[in-house]
Amino acid sequence: MNLKKYFIRALHRLQKGPGYTYKELLVWYCDNTNTHGPKRIIKEGPKKKLIWFFLTLLFASLVFWQWGILINTYLSYNVTSSLSIGFKTMKFPAVTVCNANPFKYSEVKHLLKELDRLIEAALERILQPTPGNGSDTSSPPLDLELWHQIPLVLIDEHDKDNPIILDIFESNPQGLSPASVPPQCSHQGSGNCTYRNFTSAAQAVTEWYILQSTSILSRVPLQERIRMGYQAEDMILACLYGAEPCNYKNFTQIYHPDHGNCYIFNWGMDEEALNSSNPGAEFGLKLILDISQQDYIPYLSSAAGARLMLHQQKSFPFLKDQGIYAMAGTETSIGVLVDELERMGYPYSDCTMNGSDVPVKNLYSQYNTSYSIQACLRSCFQNHMIEICGCGHYMFPLPEGVNYCNNEDNPGWAYCYSSLRSSIRHRQICIDSCKETCNDTQYKMTISMADWPSEASEDWIFHILSYERDMSTNVTLDRNGIIKLNIYFQEYNYRTISESAATTVSASPPSLLQVLGERMQKQPPRAQRQGSAPRG
Repeated sequence: MNLKKYFIRALHRLQKGPGYTYKELLVWYCDNTNTHGPKRIIKEGPKKKLIWFFLTLLFASLVFWQWGILINTYLSYNVTSSLSIGFKTMKFPAVTVCNANPFKYSEVKHLLKELDRLIEAALERILQPTPGNGSDTSSPPLDLELWHQIPLVLIDEHDKDNPIILDIFESNPQGLSPASVPPQCSHQGSGNCTYRNFTSAAQAVTEWYILQSTSILSRVPLQERIRMGYQAEDMILACLYGAEPCNYKNFTQIYHPDHGNCYIFNWGMDEEALNSSNPGAEFGLKLILDISQQDYIPYLSSAAGARLMLHQQKSFPFLKDQGIYAMAGTETSIGVLVDELERMGYPYSDCTMNGSDVPVKNLYSQYNTSYSIQACLRSCFQNHMIEICGCGHYMFPLPEGVNYCNNEDNPGWAYCYSSLRSSIRHRQICIDSCKETCNDTQYKMTISMADWPSEASEDWIFHILSYERDMSTNVTLDRNGIIKLNIYFQEYNYRTISESAATTVSASPPSLLQVLGERMQKQPPRAQRQGSAPRG
């Protein structure tokens, strides 16, 4: 109690005015403040007092409103992006090259024999739908087990209200034109059936063949699939980095489900990443590849060429989404420019530094690669596939103790996979769970092509390359299987796109009176400045 009285007396002395009540303190404040409004409210007459009261209230509201906007802007954590251009010696990107065809047809022909006979018969029925127009051969009967698991059907939509589903291997009604009936791919499972619409029979046949071959190849051990693919010593004929020679031993082999054996130059896993000494085509990577187009799988690979991708060291190459094709019989020059992206983390954005705060188990970590949103999205889909369908899809890595889906062990896997892939809910779950990386490097490419080799030089070039490949004096190579690549930095200028906080808290600059006061304190007194000169 004594402490309270002491505090009140001390406050009374500080305010230098009488009164202990809140009303008396408020009157004292209004009477002594430098703000004009409260002082006028106390000292003016009744009419002016009312006017000053409303003006003070109005401008006080505006001040608090501005404060609210400022606080809300700060708490929204907005960012501003800035672009800067630098010049430095840069690390050469990792270069992944694959064949557009994943396996040699001569190596997998025995596995796909029945599937090929089935698709050839289906194409014959599509092109010759009326009875009696097909070729009558004495070939052995078809094994329709694969067909009944995932059939390829035609739909007659002349009557939109009553479409007719027509199995290709059943008797077709006369007058049905395959061109006006989009082929369908049916996924059978658990008594349910769903159809994927295609506007072209070529698209439907390709998708159907990929789905069936996936089931067959998923039962083949990994080492056997690697053996059936294109080997580095056969595919990489020549290599030169700057002025230093290289060969297939400078590439790291990985198995990619879409493209089979892929080879990565300058991946940076076991050795330090290579620096580019200078910009320009003479200081980049030069490759000559043999894609052996004559050994392509006819129904699996409709495109011929090499698939390649430029990416960061220690990152997994997702060639299906980010890769480009190089055409056979050409010299493809790729000029590279570098963009570095630097995002601010939480609370300014929902990016991640290394993926440790992402709830999705990264299945690509078995390759010891860095986190990426592509790896997260595919891992999320594979985890849902395993949880819902009971098996994993052939195109994505598997966790331990799980097998790939196939028609024999998982009869309804295709229907389950199709339903899951078209599910917006599961797709949104993966999008919400995965995060972009805070720091990223993107390679912008300028691509140009020319026929290679020229007609005047193709004879001696093919003779030399054929001899170097298999010591043959005969020409075993042609322009349908040869690709030349030049990959180099166009310039050493790189762009950095970085984020910074749009609203920050900083100390206010000193006022003009404070600056003048400090200067006056530093100056000597006037009497000392006007002192007499020293006598001689």
